[in-house]
Amino acid sequence: MSAPLRIVSLLPSATEIAVALGLQDNLVGRSHECDFPPAVKALPVCTSTKLEKGLTSQAIEDRVKAIVEKGLSVYDVDAPLLKSLRPDVILTQAQCAVCAVTPADLEEALATWVGTPPRLVSLAPDDLADVFGDLERVAEAAGVPERAPEAAAQMQAGLGALPAAPATRPRMLAIEWIEPLMVAGNWVPELITAAGADPLLADPGTHSHWITFDAIAAADPDIIALMPCGYQLAQTMPEARALLAQPQWQDLRAVREGRVFSVDGHHLFNRPGPRLVESAEVLACLIHTPDAVPERLQPFIAKV
Repeated sequence: MSAPLRIVSLLPSATEIAVALGLQDNLVGRSHECDFPPAVKALPVCTSTKLEKGLTSQAIEDRVKAIVEKGLSVYDVDAPLLKSLRPDVILTQAQCAVCAVTPADLEEALATWVGTPPRLVSLAPDDLADVFGDLERVAEAAGVPERAPEAAAQMQAGLGALPAAPATRPRMLAIEWIEPLMVAGNWVPELITAAGADPLLADPGTHSHWITFDAIAAADPDIIALMPCGYQLAQTMPEARALLAQPQWQDLRAVREGRVFSVDGHHLFNRPGPRLVESAEVLACLIHTPDAVPERLQPFIAKV
């Protein structure tokens, strides 16, 4: 009997995909950001970040620029540990060098690998269809392709169970970075549509991009959802309150009507995996029941 496949995941969403495919026991290592389900925290940590904790969004932007300008990576990979774990498969991503470890960060470790090198599975989803495709890619690499359809069907069923859109669909702006301002693209516009609103300033499958306040003022959203990449609510709220305290923001419809919310980008929206269903459920709460959020979703929503 062959030994169980050994998987190292260097991407939180890939870890969650692996677990959804029944591969939790195959995981032997993780990134420093892989934290769900909680049991994966016991796995050896193979990466670290050069970004100090507690930085503001502007400070993070400045720090990342300084690192990249030197031709360096934002992340460090513990190559000796990675090799000692003897993975058959390494899960990573090629979409954003700032968000997580990329294949380029693994070049040195893979170049000096002794024996058969692991299979590198690099994910780069642009929209929900790509996320479903990633379920298939991870399942195929792990030798369990038959498990992907059921995992995808569960996600699709969750999205299909969202409340019906109101007669007049509100217009929602999702902000992925605060300073400078960035609108959330990729799969987020699809989540907004599924939740019952019309997304503003971003189209499905297009990358998140910088925007100006003038563009936001011209769109004048009914609802604003702040979901900074990698931020939990405790980190988002101080910057969100400072943002809304600026005089020009006071004239926006969403601000006047008290429909500006912080949502957990770190655990939900920035992770293109199974919990995008919960992300859509959070957005549905902002649209339909902002004053009656289910207990299980309350940790992910805060009114600004």
